[in-house]
Amino acid sequence: MPPLHRPGRPTGTGLHPLARAAAVLSAALALLSPLSAAGPASAASPVAPVADTVVRVNTQAALGRLSDVARGVNAAIWDSHMNDPEVATLMKAADVGAMRYPGGSYADIYHWETHTAPGGYVAPGTGFDAFMGTVRATGAQPILIANYGSGTPEEAAGWVRYANVTKDYDAKYWEIGNEIYGNGHYGSGWEHDEHEDKSPREYARQVRAYAAAMKAVDPTIKIGVVLTTPGHWPDGVVAEGDAGDWNHTVLSQVTDVIDFVSVHWYAGGSDTSAQDAMTRLTRLPGELREVRNQIDRYAGADSPRIGIALTEINTNTGGARLTARPNGLFAADAFMTALENGVFNVDWWNTHNGAGQITTVDGETDYGDMGMLSSGGCTGDVCEPAPNTPFHPYYGMKMTSELGTAGDTMVAAASSAQDLSAHAVHRRDGRLSVLLINKNPDAARTVDLEYAGFVPSAAAPEVSRYARGDSDITEVAAGETAASQVTVPPYAMLTVTLTPRPGTGPGASAAGIPGTPKAEAVTDTTARLSWDGAQGAARYLVQERDGAHTRLVGEATGTSVTLRNLPPGSTHTVNVLAADASGRLSAPSAPLTFTTGTPSDAACAVTYHRDTSWGNGFVATITVRNLSDTPITGWTVDWDWPTDRQSVSSGWNAAFHQTGRHVRVTAPDGAGPLAADGASTASFGFVGANDGPNPDPTAFRLNGSVCSTA
Repeated sequence: MPPLHRPGRPTGTGLHPLARAAAVLSAALALLSPLSAAGPASAASPVAPVADTVVRVNTQAALGRLSDVARGVNAAIWDSHMNDPEVATLMKAADVGAMRYPGGSYADIYHWETHTAPGGYVAPGTGFDAFMGTVRATGAQPILIANYGSGTPEEAAGWVRYANVTKDYDAKYWEIGNEIYGNGHYGSGWEHDEHEDKSPREYARQVRAYAAAMKAVDPTIKIGVVLTTPGHWPDGVVAEGDAGDWNHTVLSQVTDVIDFVSVHWYAGGSDTSAQDAMTRLTRLPGELREVRNQIDRYAGADSPRIGIALTEINTNTGGARLTARPNGLFAADAFMTALENGVFNVDWWNTHNGAGQITTVDGETDYGDMGMLSSGGCTGDVCEPAPNTPFHPYYGMKMTSELGTAGDTMVAAASSAQDLSAHAVHRRDGRLSVLLINKNPDAARTVDLEYAGFVPSAAAPEVSRYARGDSDITEVAAGETAASQVTVPPYAMLTVTLTPRPGTGPGASAAGIPGTPKAEAVTDTTARLSWDGAQGAARYLVQERDGAHTRLVGEATGTSVTLRNLPPGSTHTVNVLAADASGRLSAPSAPLTFTTGTPSDAACAVTYHRDTSWGNGFVATITVRNLSDTPITGWTVDWDWPTDRQSVSSGWNAAFHQTGRHVRVTAPDGAGPLAADGASTASFGFVGANDGPNPDPTAFRLNGSVCSTA
């Protein structure tokens, strides 16, 4: 556990109780960052207000590094303002690194060479070269969607040739179609698809053909495949004639030819108070974790090579609060939440979109427009402001650029208040930036800031604010905010940037940053991890993260370690830090998340089979065998759901009881014994509910003993 630093307060030993209890690790803990020598405030100092929220930031728990395409926006060929000069100016000011073209579902009717979209409207001045002019003026990269619905691999290859050979645009990212799962194969259809076979199997076959043709022209491009978002329709739905749902079918056939997957996320709901959308955002980390689990399943050791792009995101709440302040708060929170959970690119829908339902939110007109910038359109006699006037979501995205840029490291931050979100980035130059988002419309939040692995200098922090009355990101005067405590106004965002005390932090260490750990071998109770060594390293520490807390779980002088005594079916996220000869720590590696398995030689075996799913519900069957040499009478089967939003609604052939995530199933009255050596089975089923992702349980116990799983 790294030391906890509260600036301006007595620190004592500074060690968390868990660290003091781990006496056997005292030598390793001695390597952790030095504590502040700052003492209590003088008697003449003003009394600080009592905080109602605590935010803890841990710079030794890395969540990944910001990519050069982290912040992105969508651009659509029906948008006549798409290439206005003001667009590039505004997007460059917000450090936008990616622009996606030609615009959602239009991609599957768009023919790049003729700049036509049969059945749709194409605005003047929105051709590919004009778009690339805006991209280059912004300093961004394009994300291009090859036409799957009415195109061919040859047409897509021709676009690659024109973009990267003829014009030397160096367009790296290419998706194959947009939301193709919406082609009617599952009943509901909005995506144009002229293929006679609209199954995921055919899409996967075509992806291979597209990838081969496009990479034959430029082997350096990155190919993206369309997936459904776990927990969102049609996730889990298996259509007639298919062997599996969309994601499992597609991934089982394409992981060797793709470089990233593309998913979309809209909060949904219709609550104009904004709390609904921002509450739903808490589901996103679990949904993205399930996307990575699915990639892991089919790509195996090659999984880290395949990235996740969130190429469309918005609240999508029926026309309300889309341009008003709450959606600006949502935008900042959503961008950082996605990036912290394994996504390399997030693209807002849309740059301009058009006026929709007119409402009043937080005392302002909300134009029901899903764009970041005004299109100048009208609904009835209510018109938007002049074209390219930024709406609040633009400032939400722009605020994240105050937090960090490409190459900076996102680190763990946790808030004690549900209505205040916290995100943190450790800059390459050693500074630490913390973004605080107060989602309470009525009350300010006074926040105590606590740091682990970082010691602030005595210099006043730099503070950027976006609050009621601000027309842009506003710099707060020096001296108005301290490193230890800040006040965030209602419905506002603050970014606090601190400099480290000289001689502290990774910049004071002679050790470089270790490589991202890899799981070489994982059993039910052990995990062997390895990583690329760091220059100047005398030893390495492996730390496991739980929220914004970390604890030391392994130490080595070499570049591998075996973690032991891990619970079967448990998930762990670890970072590796290097210590130089003086014990000073480097910055942490990028994180690794792994899950232990179940014993192969267990005295019981369980098969969990999801029979059918429909987005927010499913039917499953569990079969249990007793592999011991003694019959079992009166059995119980226990498991824990991986998420908080999974449950058993009703069941048969057994009695079911759920408390929190834990489920216990008891043999029905009159059930016969489970015969020894697997000679008989017990089978039961249930109807389940899920609000969000629906990953399978990782471990089952028969009468308390962990079973092997199939």
